[in-house]
Amino acid sequence: MREDRQAIHNDHAPCSGSAQAQVLYDGQCPFCLKSVAILKRLDWLGRLIYVNAREAGCFAGPGSPLEAARLLEEMHLVAPDGGRVYHGFGAFRWMAWRLPLLWPLAPFLYIPGVPTLGQKLYLWVARNRFQFVPCHGGICTLAHRPSPAATKPASRP
Repeated sequence: MREDRQAIHNDHAPCSGSAQAQVLYDGQCPFCLKSVAILKRLDWLGRLIYVNAREAGCFAGPGSPLEAARLLEEMHLVAPDGGRVYHGFGAFRWMAWRLPLLWPLAPFLYIPGVPTLGQKLYLWVARNRFQFVPCHGGICTLAHRPSPAATKPASRP
């Protein structure tokens, strides 16, 4: 994970005027860092720039349509024209058309019902993301889950 954080941290994206879409993510979330590392491997054509939303003051400042709290709740994508912003499943769907390995999946993301279900699933994953990837360095905490053997009632003779 340290490699992922270092590689992501080195991306410095402008707030506007880029020919690439800007992906805003939670830079203190191990799941988000891992997701961005995967996106980087899929982005053969260099269509995306990755911006830590915690350091993206130009996106969440006064007069901006993006709220800092919302940027940390779900991934956002600012289109290269700077005028359109996608979030959650919509951002994933936008990227699916632009990342070659996701092209076969892209048409299925428009089937009636899939966008609604996709956004609900995306929000569930976003709310529970700290439970999917172990945390290091005190960035997040996981609730201790007892082992199944410890939760079984003792059998009676």
